[in-house]
Amino acid sequence: MTTLAIIGAGRQLGEALARRFGREGFSIALLSRSQERLDALAADLAADGITAKGYAANVRDPEALVKALDLAAQELGPIEVLSYNPLPAKDFLRPLLESTVYDIQAAFEFSVLGPVAAVHQVLQGMRVLGRGTILFVNGGSAVQPVQHFAGTSIAFAGETAYAEMLDQALRDTDIHVAQLIIPGGIIRGDSEKDPEVLAELLWKMHVDRDRFRTFATELEVQPY
Repeated sequence: MTTLAIIGAGRQLGEALARRFGREGFSIALLSRSQERLDALAADLAADGITAKGYAANVRDPEALVKALDLAAQELGPIEVLSYNPLPAKDFLRPLLESTVYDIQAAFEFSVLGPVAAVHQVLQGMRVLGRGTILFVNGGSAVQPVQHFAGTSIAFAGETAYAEMLDQALRDTDIHVAQLIIPGGIIRGDSEKDPEVLAELLWKMHVDRDRFRTFATELEVQPY
Protein backbone atom coordinates (compact mmCIF):
# COMPACT_ATOMS: atom_id res chain seq x y z
CA MET A 1 0.00 0.00 0.00
CA THR A 2 1.31 3.46 -0.89
CA THR A 3 0.59 6.81 0.70
CA LEU A 4 -0.84 10.19 -0.21
CA ALA A 5 0.73 12.90 1.94
CA ILE A 6 -1.45 16.00 2.24
CA ILE A 7 0.43 19.04 3.50
CA GLY A 8 -2.17 21.48 4.73
CA ALA A 9 -4.79 18.86 5.60
CA GLY A 10 -7.98 20.49 6.83
CA ARG A 11 -11.72 20.01 6.68
CA GLN A 12 -12.20 21.35 3.16
CA LEU A 13 -9.93 20.27 0.32
CA GLY A 14 -7.70 18.16 2.57
CA GLU A 15 -10.54 15.95 3.77
CA ALA A 16 -12.08 15.66 0.31
CA LEU A 17 -8.70 14.73 -1.14
CA ALA A 18 -8.11 12.15 1.58
CA ARG A 19 -11.48 10.54 0.89
CA ARG A 20 -11.00 10.50 -2.89
CA PHE A 21 -7.57 8.88 -2.76
CA GLY A 22 -8.57 6.72 0.18
CA ARG A 23 -11.30 5.13 -1.95
CA GLU A 24 -8.57 4.05 -4.33
CA GLY A 25 -6.67 2.22 -1.59
CA PHE A 26 -4.13 4.86 -0.61
CA SER A 27 -3.06 5.32 2.97
CA ILE A 28 -3.37 8.98 3.96
CA ALA A 29 -0.75 11.01 5.81
CA LEU A 30 -2.32 14.22 7.13
CA LEU A 31 0.04 17.11 7.86
CA SER A 32 -0.76 20.45 9.47
CA ARG A 33 0.14 22.33 12.65
CA SER A 34 -2.55 20.98 14.99
CA GLN A 35 -2.17 17.38 16.14
CA GLU A 36 -5.58 17.52 17.82
CA ARG A 37 -7.36 18.48 14.61
CA LEU A 38 -5.39 15.95 12.61
CA ASP A 39 -6.30 13.18 15.03
CA ALA A 40 -9.99 14.09 14.76
CA LEU A 41 -9.86 14.06 10.97
CA ALA A 42 -7.94 10.79 10.92
CA ALA A 43 -10.55 9.22 13.22
CA ASP A 44 -13.38 10.30 10.92
CA LEU A 45 -11.57 8.84 7.92
CA ALA A 46 -10.83 5.61 9.78
CA ALA A 47 -14.53 5.28 10.65
CA ASP A 48 -15.17 5.11 6.90
CA GLY A 49 -12.51 2.48 6.33
CA ILE A 50 -9.67 4.75 5.24
CA THR A 51 -6.20 4.25 6.71
CA ALA A 52 -5.09 7.68 7.89
CA LYS A 53 -2.80 9.23 10.48
CA GLY A 54 -1.93 12.79 11.43
CA TYR A 55 1.57 14.24 11.72
CA ALA A 56 1.85 17.73 13.19
CA ALA A 57 4.38 19.99 11.48
CA ASN A 58 4.68 23.66 10.56
CA VAL A 59 5.60 24.11 6.90
CA ARG A 60 7.79 27.04 7.94
CA ASP A 61 9.92 24.59 9.94
CA PRO A 62 11.70 22.47 7.29
CA GLU A 63 13.23 20.06 9.80
CA ALA A 64 9.86 19.30 11.39
CA LEU A 65 8.27 18.88 7.97
CA VAL A 66 10.95 16.46 6.81
CA LYS A 67 10.70 14.43 10.03
CA ALA A 68 6.91 14.20 9.69
CA LEU A 69 7.12 12.98 6.10
CA ASP A 70 9.81 10.46 6.99
CA LEU A 71 7.74 9.08 9.86
CA ALA A 72 4.63 8.91 7.67
CA ALA A 73 6.47 6.85 5.05
CA GLN A 74 7.77 4.49 7.73
CA GLU A 75 4.37 3.97 9.35
CA LEU A 76 1.97 4.09 6.39
CA GLY A 77 4.04 3.06 3.40
CA PRO A 78 6.06 4.85 0.71
CA ILE A 79 4.73 8.24 -0.37
CA GLU A 80 3.54 7.94 -3.96
CA VAL A 81 1.62 11.22 -4.07
CA LEU A 82 2.46 14.52 -2.38
CA SER A 83 -0.10 17.33 -2.33
CA TYR A 84 1.10 20.73 -1.14
CA ASN A 85 -1.96 22.81 -0.34
CA PRO A 86 -1.68 24.63 3.02
CA LEU A 87 -3.91 27.67 3.46
CA PRO A 88 -1.90 30.92 3.49
CA ALA A 89 -2.03 33.07 6.61
CA LYS A 90 -4.01 36.30 6.57
CA ASP A 91 -0.76 38.24 7.01
CA PHE A 92 0.27 37.11 3.53
CA LEU A 93 -2.79 38.84 2.05
CA ARG A 94 -1.86 42.41 2.95
CA PRO A 95 -1.59 45.11 0.26
CA LEU A 96 1.91 45.61 -1.10
CA LEU A 97 2.49 49.03 0.47
CA GLU A 98 1.48 47.70 3.90
CA SER A 99 3.66 44.59 3.70
CA THR A 100 6.95 44.51 5.56
CA VAL A 101 10.01 42.46 4.73
CA TYR A 102 8.99 40.08 7.50
CA ASP A 103 5.57 39.54 5.93
CA ILE A 104 7.18 38.63 2.61
CA GLN A 105 9.81 36.47 4.30
CA ALA A 106 7.14 34.48 6.12
CA ALA A 107 5.19 33.96 2.90
CA PHE A 108 8.38 32.87 1.12
CA GLU A 109 9.15 30.32 3.84
CA PHE A 110 5.56 29.05 3.61
CA SER A 111 5.24 28.75 -0.17
CA VAL A 112 8.80 28.19 -1.40
CA LEU A 113 11.03 26.71 1.29
CA GLY A 114 8.23 24.43 2.53
CA PRO A 115 7.65 22.81 -0.86
CA VAL A 116 11.38 22.49 -1.53
CA ALA A 117 11.90 20.68 1.79
CA ALA A 118 8.89 18.40 1.26
CA VAL A 119 9.70 17.46 -2.32
CA HIS A 120 13.35 16.83 -1.57
CA GLN A 121 12.28 14.46 1.21
CA VAL A 122 9.87 12.36 -0.87
CA LEU A 123 11.67 12.26 -4.22
CA GLN A 124 14.09 9.45 -3.41
CA GLY A 125 11.24 7.24 -2.20
CA MET A 126 9.32 7.93 -5.41
CA ARG A 127 12.38 6.97 -7.45
CA VAL A 128 12.70 3.71 -5.55
CA LEU A 129 8.97 3.08 -5.98
CA GLY A 130 9.29 3.76 -9.70
CA ARG A 131 6.45 6.27 -9.85
CA GLY A 132 5.06 9.32 -8.14
CA THR A 133 2.97 12.48 -8.39
CA ILE A 134 3.67 15.91 -6.90
CA LEU A 135 0.64 18.21 -6.78
CA PHE A 136 0.81 21.94 -6.09
CA VAL A 137 -2.44 23.77 -5.27
CA ASN A 138 -2.46 27.57 -5.56
CA GLY A 139 -4.75 30.55 -5.89
CA GLY A 140 -4.93 32.76 -8.95
CA SER A 141 -2.16 35.05 -7.70
CA ALA A 142 0.31 32.26 -8.50
CA VAL A 143 0.03 33.19 -12.17
CA GLN A 144 -1.48 36.68 -11.95
CA PRO A 145 0.12 38.83 -9.22
CA VAL A 146 -2.21 41.23 -7.44
CA GLN A 147 -0.81 44.08 -5.36
CA HIS A 148 -3.66 43.74 -2.86
CA PHE A 149 -2.30 40.29 -1.87
CA ALA A 150 1.43 40.96 -1.87
CA GLY A 151 2.74 38.06 0.20
CA THR A 152 0.97 35.31 -1.68
CA SER A 153 1.57 36.96 -5.07
CA ILE A 154 5.32 37.08 -4.51
CA ALA A 155 5.62 33.71 -2.75
CA PHE A 156 3.22 31.86 -5.06
CA ALA A 157 5.25 33.15 -8.01
CA GLY A 158 8.33 31.54 -6.46
CA GLU A 159 6.41 28.32 -5.80
CA THR A 160 5.19 28.30 -9.39
CA ALA A 161 8.71 28.79 -10.74
CA TYR A 162 9.95 25.93 -8.55
CA ALA A 163 7.10 23.67 -9.67
CA GLU A 164 7.71 24.46 -13.35
CA MET A 165 11.44 23.72 -13.01
CA LEU A 166 10.61 20.51 -11.16
CA ASP A 167 8.33 19.53 -14.03
CA GLN A 168 11.17 20.18 -16.49
CA ALA A 169 13.65 18.17 -14.42
CA LEU A 170 11.35 15.16 -14.00
CA ARG A 171 9.55 15.17 -17.33
CA ASP A 172 11.45 12.16 -18.68
CA THR A 173 10.81 10.11 -15.54
CA ASP A 174 7.75 8.36 -14.07
CA ILE A 175 7.30 11.17 -11.53
CA HIS A 176 4.60 13.61 -12.62
CA VAL A 177 4.43 17.24 -11.46
CA ALA A 178 1.20 19.23 -11.74
CA GLN A 179 -0.28 22.48 -10.50
CA LEU A 180 -3.94 23.26 -9.85
CA ILE A 181 -4.92 26.93 -9.88
CA ILE A 182 -8.12 27.78 -7.99
CA PRO A 183 -9.07 31.38 -8.83
CA GLY A 184 -10.99 33.03 -6.00
CA GLY A 185 -10.54 30.17 -3.56
CA ILE A 186 -12.55 27.11 -2.52
CA ILE A 187 -16.34 27.48 -2.30
CA ARG A 188 -18.56 24.76 -0.84
CA GLY A 189 -21.50 23.96 -3.08
CA ASP A 190 -19.93 25.56 -6.14
CA SER A 191 -20.12 23.45 -9.30
CA GLU A 192 -16.42 23.98 -10.03
CA LYS A 193 -14.76 24.93 -6.74
CA ASP A 194 -16.44 22.69 -4.17
CA PRO A 195 -13.84 20.61 -2.26
CA GLU A 196 -15.13 17.30 -3.64
CA VAL A 197 -15.11 18.64 -7.20
CA LEU A 198 -11.53 19.85 -6.73
CA ALA A 199 -10.48 16.54 -5.17
CA GLU A 200 -11.85 14.69 -8.20
CA LEU A 201 -9.92 17.07 -10.45
CA LEU A 202 -6.70 16.41 -8.54
CA TRP A 203 -7.31 12.66 -8.81
CA LYS A 204 -7.64 13.00 -12.59
CA MET A 205 -4.45 15.07 -12.70
CA HIS A 206 -2.69 12.23 -10.89
CA VAL A 207 -4.11 9.57 -13.21
CA ASP A 208 -4.09 11.34 -16.58
CA ARG A 209 -0.62 12.94 -16.22
CA ASP A 210 -1.12 14.89 -19.45
CA ARG A 211 -0.33 18.47 -18.46
CA PHE A 212 1.43 20.61 -15.89
CA ARG A 213 -1.15 23.30 -15.11
CA THR A 214 -4.92 23.01 -14.72
CA PHE A 215 -7.36 25.80 -13.88
CA ALA A 216 -10.39 24.99 -11.75
CA THR A 217 -12.21 27.93 -13.37
CA GLU A 218 -11.35 30.58 -15.89
CA LEU A 219 -8.89 33.14 -14.54
CA GLU A 220 -10.49 36.58 -14.39
CA VAL A 221 -8.46 39.71 -15.04
CA GLN A 222 -7.90 41.44 -11.70
CA PRO A 223 -8.27 45.22 -11.38
CA TYR A 224 -5.13 47.00 -10.29
